[in-house]
Amino acid sequence: MQKLIFGLGIFLLGLATGIAATSPLDPLKAAPHLYTLAFENDRVRVLERTIRNGDTSPLVSQPDRVVIYLNPCAWLVEDDDGGKRMESFSFGEPTWAPANTHGGKTSNVIQQCSVVEVELK
Repeated sequence: MQKLIFGLGIFLLGLATGIAATSPLDPLKAAPHLYTLAFENDRVRVLERTIRNGDTSPLVSQPDRVVIYLNPCAWLVEDDDGGKRMESFSFGEPTWAPANTHGGKTSNVIQQCSVVEVELK
């Protein structure tokens, strides 16, 4: 009985992962002009992303991930209270990005920004 429950749990986890990867909000489907697949296995998916000034990303949904900047990047961010501040990252800087759905805003990068996003499965 325990093996059956365990097997069913593994099956459902695989099914959920497969559904997430085929979601219309998957970055590779919703924004192929911004995201490309660099690597994938059963534990991670690695995406390359290019952020250009004036680009408006469609709505995408991503799991927890590590973002690594491939060049110095800076852009203006609007706070919840309407204030603006500059956010910047150095070449090679890793950051944590929790699972979220994002997009629909026009980017305000100072220069083209290239990143690698390592999504956890």
